[in-house]
Amino acid sequence: MSYQDKNLTCQDCSQSFTFSADDQAFHAERGYTDPKRCPSCRRTRRGERGDMGGGYGSYSREMHPATCAQCGKQTQVPFEPRGGRPVYCSDCFRRQPVSAGRR
Repeated sequence: MSYQDKNLTCQDCSQSFTFSADDQAFHAERGYTDPKRCPSCRRTRRGERGDMGGGYGSYSREMHPATCAQCGKQTQVPFEPRGGRPVYCSDCFRRQPVSAGRR
């Protein structure tokens, strides 16, 4: 299908923006609908949600303080440490041997 640039109106700021032919093809290929917000308002909205653009439904995780069992450095982990299991900082975790439980 052949696409042509079209002008849309942002639902947030009411400014007109161009939805390019390339962007339309990209959206159609993935089954997306036309954007409702201009690029600037989309960036602002992502920032408010904490979406860092990591893909696969990026979101902010609650981080928990912990002390690395190997080096003793203070670190933050995306889970609540409990049960007497060791917690490692990212540097020490990378140095741990790969086991059946860790991929």
